[in-house]
Amino acid sequence: MNKSELSNVYRDYIACLNRQDWSTLGRFVHENVTHNGEHLGLSGYRSMLERDFSEIPDLSFNIELLVSDPPYIASRLRFDCTPKERFLGLDVDGRRVSFAENVFYEFRDRKIVQVWSVIDKAAIEAQLLPP
Repeated sequence: MNKSELSNVYRDYIACLNRQDWSTLGRFVHENVTHNGEHLGLSGYRSMLERDFSEIPDLSFNIELLVSDPPYIASRLRFDCTPKERFLGLDVDGRRVSFAENVFYEFRDRKIVQVWSVIDKAAIEAQLLPP
């Protein structure tokens, strides 16, 4: 795939997540996907995402920055959401928080095979401090 094709596949993947279209997830995610070095497989990856949406009902993935260098994608995702209780070990308890996630993806055969992700936890912690 060239840069444009890979970017389009990635944008379709993000749209799939935002629709919570789990039956289509396998079009974008490889059966043997790993996340931050942990082998999850497609079913584990799907479970992780389903859990995220269960814990954060208004979760929406918003692409803020996207760089395509096949077979890799680098993306900065922006979130403005309301986790129900604990999130990343923090007592968010239904407060709205905004934060970014920096993610690198490796694709093989038009599917994500590896994901490296870092969430800006410090930005969330700063929002939870008393005024």
